[in-house]
Amino acid sequence: MIELRHLRYAVAVADEGHVTRAAERLGIQQPPLSQQIRVLERAVGAPLFQRLPRGVRLTEPGRVLVERARLVLQDVDAALEAARRAARGEQGRLAVGYTTSAAFHPLVSAVVRGLREAAPGIALSLEEGSTGDLIGLLRADRLDAAFVRAPAARPDGLLVEPLHVEEMLVALPDHHPLAAASLRRQRLPLAALSNETFVLNRRPSGPGLYDDIIAACRAAGFSPMVGQETPRMVSTLSLVSAGLGISIVPASMAKLETNGIVYRRLDGTTRLTAQLYLARRADEPSPSLSRFLDMVRRQA
Repeated sequence: MIELRHLRYAVAVADEGHVTRAAERLGIQQPPLSQQIRVLERAVGAPLFQRLPRGVRLTEPGRVLVERARLVLQDVDAALEAARRAARGEQGRLAVGYTTSAAFHPLVSAVVRGLREAAPGIALSLEEGSTGDLIGLLRADRLDAAFVRAPAARPDGLLVEPLHVEEMLVALPDHHPLAAASLRRQRLPLAALSNETFVLNRRPSGPGLYDDIIAACRAAGFSPMVGQETPRMVSTLSLVSAGLGISIVPASMAKLETNGIVYRRLDGTTRLTAQLYLARRADEPSPSLSRFLDMVRRQA
């Protein structure tokens, strides 16, 4: 039975043109090497080397075999190196999800850019969705990790790791009285919004943020009047820009260039923040996912 070592032996003898020197290169004795070359010749059914007074040279069958052997050995070496890179987390596939609001968070963009630069061999696919959708895709093994906002409850079978806390801003149509230029440097008490119509993400899309906003308004002494609910935070800002209401959004959303919106900070009595989390399954991460997790933690 022919093994890879027989091909390596034939290539070494062809390179050296001498069995003894090839044996030294391979780190074996000359008689066993000669024996293995004869095994290979019997399998081919023809001599591979012409024996000379001082060395050997390839026969025509030997030349054909050595040419193909080099290709086979290169493929094997490439496969081994690819496996080693995968084991080091330098190669593989990753599917990462993110909520719309997380897409504008500097941590997320820094991680994606850093992974591209540090491990270009990892094929990274990105999936946008609501927190609920992304949790479902993780459970269905269609995502490896996801940047999410606070889920309503800790999902079974998943690890949810807190990464960063950011403040929430009030998004106002630019023609709103509270958006006047003279007021923009002042912090806004949440109670000042008691008579406003709110535009919010639908609760299933971001249950944690939705519940936090409702709870903060009630703590400020009013129940918010929700006039519109949207599937994505970008849609929320579009409706605010159109003058259909006001909203409260994570500060990173202000990076989205949306005409017709003014952002104002809430005052210190309003303890309303947006938490960014990384969710993944609780099983042992692959090497590429481990590399991704390390980068997320360093950036966070």
